[in-house]
This record gives sequence, structure tokens and C-alpha cells, in this order.
Amino acid sequence: MKISVIGTTKPNYTASKEELEIFSGHNAGVCYMPNSFEDLLNESKKRTQNRINQTKSSGHHSVYDHANISLYLEGIPKALAIVLNNEKQYTTSEKSGRYTKMSAVGHEKEIYDKWCEKFKVLIKNKYQEKCPTFFTDSRIEKLAQENARYLLSMFTPSTSMVYTTTYRQLNYLYHFMQKEIQKDDSTQNAFYKKLKPYFVEFCNIIKENTPYFDEKLNADSKSRTLSLMSYNTPVQEYFGDVYATSYKTSFACFAQAIRHRTISYTMSLLKNPEFYVPPILNNDKDLVKEWLNDCESQKDEFPTGMLIGVNEMGTFDNFVLKMMERKCTFAQLEINNLTNEILANYVAGLKATNHPRSKEMESYTKGSRCTFSNYTCLAPCGFVDGITETRLI
Repeated sequence: MKISVIGTTKPNYTASKEELEIFSGHNAGVCYMPNSFEDLLNESKKRTQNRINQTKSSGHHSVYDHANISLYLEGIPKALAIVLNNEKQYTTSEKSGRYTKMSAVGHEKEIYDKWCEKFKVLIKNKYQEKCPTFFTDSRIEKLAQENARYLLSMFTPSTSMVYTTTYRQLNYLYHFMQKEIQKDDSTQNAFYKKLKPYFVEFCNIIKENTPYFDEKLNADSKSRTLSLMSYNTPVQEYFGDVYATSYKTSFACFAQAIRHRTISYTMSLLKNPEFYVPPILNNDKDLVKEWLNDCESQKDEFPTGMLIGVNEMGTFDNFVLKMMERKCTFAQLEINNLTNEILANYVAGLKATNHPRSKEMESYTKGSRCTFSNYTCLAPCGFVDGITETRLI
């Protein structure tokens, strides 16, 4: 066996469009090369260019996925981030609304700051004396931020992220967004309608301010569009070696879920607005009422706590991998609880058909991931309510 490194990412280096195309053109020649890759590197530039022209015109665009481009997107809305993150062909590092204080203005800032303080008091009173080594003042503040951010709009331009995708995919994203831009407002759902100015801005930057736009790298031949929205009824539920299920969850939870790129997700808007209520509020009717009133005041801005319809489809093994991420004290509580709801339905579905792996799936119902026989926890929390999955925060 011989392994050669033929390309790497170099920080602070911006490759030219020509360099990416030549690299892609050489890769396109591998299918039919008579000898070695080195021969392709030494071929005439004209021969490589002919291959580039041929692959673009024929739709054989996968060779342009060998070339990666890293973008730093600053001050974008969370709504745009979930559009990008649902397209699979990416790696992202994103500023967390769980671990950092998010910026807001006006009424949004007022209610966000108010609930940050309320959650601090609630969490401290409920858990700090019981588990002081886990519930430090710093952790309490982060958990308060995590819950208060449910009131922030999906369109607050406070998200920053490094987004790495391929030369082909960047151009496909441009064309997917162009399709949404060109739609008449009357035919577009309210979420994409509100996103349209950001689609326009993104496309303008890619076309005018980067060297990587190419009209020929276009997905129109397969009639592909952005994958986020589902315009169909909920999927028919099924649990076996593969699974499909539908449910309601918040935008914030959905944004976490779609980071599992081996699982397919789509979302739809509910006819009437509903909102997630953090469980730590449920024992106080006045707090729940105040919370829902504040959520309602943000409904036209699509707060991250607004519920949406979600279709989820994947495989048995990839759902197990999802549980190893999300059934944990350190995971967002909403997605931890939602994963357990799907797990319960999965176990019931497998038992109903006498599936040979039903006992295996049932073994994951005993608690957080640290109870799994095939998982080793590298950072034990020591928080009993987290391990037993009875926590309220």
C-alpha cells in the first residue's frame, strides 16, 4: 500500500479559482488514468482544461467536491445557519447560544436579560446546595443563558460560524438560494420569506466578493432545492433496521439535531404558534404564564423556542450514535428528552414486530449514555438526576 498526501488546507491562504479547478481536473482524470496520479500532474494544462470543461458540461460535478473552501460568517441569523447546516456537505464550528451570552436589542434584550436572571435563581435554588461541585456559579449562568435564548429570534444577527464546504457545494448553495429568491412572496412560506434578504446577501457575496462562483456548477438538472423545508404531510412512522418518525420540537432543539449529518431532517411550520416551556418552570403556573406571554410577544420574529413540525429518518445504528451524543447531562435537556421519546417508540415498534435487535435497543433505556455497556464516559458529571434523566434543567 502507498498513501500520498495530494492536498491540504493551509490557514490564511486563499486558493485561486484556477487552482481549485486544476486540482479538480486532475482528480477527474483518475477514473481513466493509464498509470499513476503523477502522470496527471505532469499532463499538459490544455488536456486538464478540456477535462474540466467536459465534466462541468456533463454534470459530472462530484470531482469538484475534492476542493474545500472555509468561510467565516459573522453576524448572521440562526435561521440562515440551519439552512446551511441541513445541507450535509459541510463542517461547521458555531458560536454557542448555550455557552455565550447572546446579543440582542430593545424588547428582545429586555426579556432575554430578565429570564437569564430568573433562571439563575431557579437553578441555584433547585440544585446548587444538592450538587455544589457540578452546579457552580459559572455552570448555572450558562444553563440560564441556554434557556433564556429560547426567546431570541431566529433572525437576530448574532451567530458567527466557520463553515467549510466544497467548491461544488458552495455553487450549489448559490443556485438553491436563487430558486427561493425568485419565488413570488405569495407562494413562499413565512420563514423563507423572512430569510429572502439574507439569501440575496449571501448570493451577492459569493458571486461578487469571492472568486469561486461558477454558473456551470449548477444542480438544476436534478431539480434539487434547499433540503430544510418539508411541504408534505408527516412521514409514515416506522421502526426497524431503518426508521422514520415525526414530532414537534423547538427551533433550538432542531438546530442541535440536524448536526447529526447521517440522519435526515426536514421541518415545517405549525398553523398556530406553540412554544417550548423549560421543565423547571412547570411547577409555577404564574411563571409559565409569564414565559408564554413573552414567547407570544416574539411570535412574529420566530423565537428559537417556537415549536415546528419535524420529520426524522435514519438507520438503527445511526440512531444509536445519536443517543451517545444526546443522552447526557451535558446535552441540551430538550433534545435529551426528545431522544428518549423517540427511543421509547423505537423499542415499542421493534417489539411489535419481534425484531431481532429489540433487546439491544431496549438496553439504552436505563439512563444517560454513561449507563451504556458500549460507552465509556471521559468526563463523569456526578449529577445523579442527570444520569437517571430526571433533571429539570
